[in-house]
Amino acid sequence: MAFNPAQLGAVAPPPKKDTAAEVKKRQETEKISRERELLEEERVYRKGVVSIRDLIAPAGMKVDPTLVQLGETFLRTIFVVTYPRYISLGWFSPVINMNYPLDVAMFFYPVKAPVILKQLKKKAGVLEATILSDAEKGKPRDPISEQALRDVEDLRDSLTQGTEHFFQFALYVTVYAKDKKALDKLSEDVESIFGGKLIYTKRVFYTAEQGFNSTIPLGNDELMITYNMNSSPCASSFPFISADLTSDNGILFGINRHNNSLILFDRFSMQNANYIVFATSGAGKSYTVKLEILRSLMMGTEVIVIDPEMEYKHLSDAVGGTYINISLASDAKINPFDLPRPVGEEVSVEDIIRSAVITVKGLLRIMLGTITPQEDSVLDRALLETYAKKDITPDADLARVEPPIMQDFIEVLEGMEGTKDIVIKLKKFTEGTFSGLFNSPTTVAMQNLLVVFSVRDLEDELRPLAVYAIVNYIWNVVRSERKKRILVIDEAWWLMQHEDSAKFIFALVKRCRKYYLGVTTITQDVNDFLRSPYGQAIVTNSAMQLLLKQSPAAIDNIAKTFMLTEGEKYLLLEGGVGEGIFFAGMKHAAIKVVASYAEDQVVTTNPQQLLEIEQAKKEFEAAQRAKEMKT
Repeated sequence: MAFNPAQLGAVAPPPKKDTAAEVKKRQETEKISRERELLEEERVYRKGVVSIRDLIAPAGMKVDPTLVQLGETFLRTIFVVTYPRYISLGWFSPVINMNYPLDVAMFFYPVKAPVILKQLKKKAGVLEATILSDAEKGKPRDPISEQALRDVEDLRDSLTQGTEHFFQFALYVTVYAKDKKALDKLSEDVESIFGGKLIYTKRVFYTAEQGFNSTIPLGNDELMITYNMNSSPCASSFPFISADLTSDNGILFGINRHNNSLILFDRFSMQNANYIVFATSGAGKSYTVKLEILRSLMMGTEVIVIDPEMEYKHLSDAVGGTYINISLASDAKINPFDLPRPVGEEVSVEDIIRSAVITVKGLLRIMLGTITPQEDSVLDRALLETYAKKDITPDADLARVEPPIMQDFIEVLEGMEGTKDIVIKLKKFTEGTFSGLFNSPTTVAMQNLLVVFSVRDLEDELRPLAVYAIVNYIWNVVRSERKKRILVIDEAWWLMQHEDSAKFIFALVKRCRKYYLGVTTITQDVNDFLRSPYGQAIVTNSAMQLLLKQSPAAIDNIAKTFMLTEGEKYLLLEGGVGEGIFFAGMKHAAIKVVASYAEDQVVTTNPQQLLEIEQAKKEFEAAQRAKEMKT
C-alpha cells in the first residue's frame, strides 16, 4: 500500500524571511510617513500663528507695467542708465535731502583688473590708430578722441598701481506716494534733479516688481542694470551726507547730530530774520532762546524780550540788562496812544496818525470784546478827536506833541451819542481795578542792549492787553530808529487767542525786515497757534524754525505743517531736552543745543539749579561781608 502524505494533514511551509533591502525600504516608508504627519501637524499649527511678515506685509499688492501698488501706497523705481564724463563730490545730496520717503539701492560688482586692463589696452590702440590715421590724412585734430585716450591711459596707470579699482555700478531709487498723480510729480522731480547733473535715468517698464525688490533691504539685484565705473566716481555717489548749516558769520545754535559739525548761522543773512520755536513744556525752548540772546549780545545785537514767567531775570542781571516789570502797582507804564517818530524816511503825519488809530482800535477790541460796526465807526471818530484834542493833526510836528492817555479818550467818548455802554466798559481802566495800567504817559526807556518786559505779575485777563501794548510800544521804537534788533515774544499763543492781536503780530512779522528787526516767536501750545490762520502765516514768514520735543497730540499737525518724514516725527517724539530739528530756509538738520558751563549758569531754567546758584550767591555775599568786617 502506497503512503499518502495528505493523510497526515497539511504542513505550513516555513515563513519567508525579508531581505535586508525590503527591511530598509519598509523603514524608509515608515520614516517618510512619520515626517509627513509631522509636517501636516506643523502646517496646522503655523496656520494659526502670526509672524513678523504678517504684521508688516501690506493687505495686497498690484503690479502695473510702470509702478507697484502696495495697499494704499504707490511706488516706482527709477534707475540710472549713464553718467557724464565728470560728476562732482556729493552730487547725490539733492536726492537724499528731499523731504519725501524714498529708498536708494547701490550695487557694486568688482571686476578683476587684468580683464579691464586688457579691454583698455585694446581701446587705447583703437584711439591711437584713429588719431594717427587722421593726422596722416591731414584732418584737423579731434579733441574728443585725444581726451578719451588721456582718460584711458590715466585709468590704466591707476589700475596698474592699485590706486583705483573697477566696478560695475548699479543705482536705483524707489519713490513712494499716496496716489498716481503725486507719484508722477515726485518721479519728475527726481528725474529733473538727475537731469540737472547730466545723468540719464529711466523708469522701470514691465519690471516694476523687480525694481521694488531690488531696493528693499534684502540685497537682491533683480534689475541688473549696471554702468562701468572706477572707484573715485563710485565714492562720490555715496549717500553718507547731511545738510550742512555752517557759515562764516553768525552765532552757534548747536551741534549737527548728523555729522557732529557746528551749526553756525546768521539769522540776518536770510530773506527775513524771523525765528519760530515750537516745543512742549520742559523741552528746552527758553533755554535755547536765552543762549541765542546771550551769544547775539556778544555780536552787538540789541535784544528785546517779553517775559511772561520771569524766566529772563537772571540773564538780565548777569549781563547788566534793563528789567522792566509791568504790573498794576509798578511805576513802569506804557501808553497805548504813543506815536512812532520815524527818522530818515518820508512818512506823512496823516499816515502815522491813521496807523496809530488802527493799532489802538485793535487794543480796544480786546478790551471790549465783540463790537458792532456802528461801535467801530464811533471808536474811529473818537480816536481821531482824541488825538486832535492834543493838537495831533496832519500838519502837526510829532516831535513836540504829547500823546493822549485813556482818560482823554473816555472824555471824548462821553461827549458823543450812543457811547454809554462803551464808556462803562472802559472806565475800569481809568477809575476801576485796572486803572494803573493804561491811564498814564509812558515812563519806560529802552536804552540798553538787553531790555526785558515782565508781565508775570499781571492777571490773566490783563496779560494779552499788556503784551499787545508792549509790542506796539516796541514797534514804535523800532520804526523810530533803524538798528540791528531781535524781539523775543515768549508764549505767543496768548496773542493768537484774539484776532486783532494775532493780526498785529502777523503784520509785525511781515514788516519787521525793513527795520532790521528779527522776531523770535516761542510757543508750547502748538495746536492753538497753528489753528489760527495768522499763526500759519507767521510760520510761513519765518525763515528759521526750531522744533524741539513735541507731544503726541500735536505731532500730526507739526508733521503736516513742516512736511516731516516718519523718522523726523519719531525724533521729535523721543528726543531729549535740547534736541530737535533746525530749519534754515530750504535746509534742515537734527540739532542738539549745547552750552558752556558759564553759559549754562546764566541761562538755566532748572528751578533746582537756580536755587543752588542763589544759595551760592548768598553765601559768597555773606563771606564778603564777614571779610570786610574783619578788615
